[in-house]
Amino acid sequence: MSQKKMSLRELDFNNMGSWPQQAKIGFCVLLGLIIVGLTWYLVVTDKREQLQRLEKTESELRDEFVDEQGKAANLEPLKQQLVQMEQQLQQMLRQLPSKTEMPDLIVDISQTALATGISNELFEPRPEEIKEIYAEKPIALRMVGSYHQFGAFVSGVASLPRVVIMTMHDISLQPAGKDKGAVIGPNSPLELVGTVKTYRYLDEGEASESGDTPAAEGGKK
Repeated sequence: MSQKKMSLRELDFNNMGSWPQQAKIGFCVLLGLIIVGLTWYLVVTDKREQLQRLEKTESELRDEFVDEQGKAANLEPLKQQLVQMEQQLQQMLRQLPSKTEMPDLIVDISQTALATGISNELFEPRPEEIKEIYAEKPIALRMVGSYHQFGAFVSGVASLPRVVIMTMHDISLQPAGKDKGAVIGPNSPLELVGTVKTYRYLDEGEASESGDTPAAEGGKK
């Protein structure tokens, strides 16, 4: 074995033609392995990374396609659902009082309060505010009555022929007059002060013009 090592050390790289046949074959095999290794490192590895990037991109595009395909499949049912919701909204709005019914409705609300025994010390309708799809009518109130009377008032308003929606704003309810520090009982006089808003639907002409009216612009601010 030492003789072989000596013979390898004695190989003259400047005169490869004089090498033994086995040495030439071994050198060619070694050179081929080096070339293959360099090719793998410089070319194949880079192509592998590029292939992995392309596979990742393909997977992302496939997921995006499946997602968009699902959205497209659900688009038509969503459109139908939107149409149904708009129709339901219009039906609900149509249940509100109209512009011509609004004055009588305000009178009905005031008369309902009086019929329950409530004292209307202030019942002042304010200017109407036009919104995008409805109009709201603020009413400044100062009423005096008991818990039972206010309950009967709310029940009476709810039983009016037209659907009446009232929202309360800045409302305070406290013992009335000299009894402000007294313990509140079922028949204690209470003073309700604040603003309620009732609503009506817009006529077709009003709905088309509502975006240009000053009241509508003020309501959007």
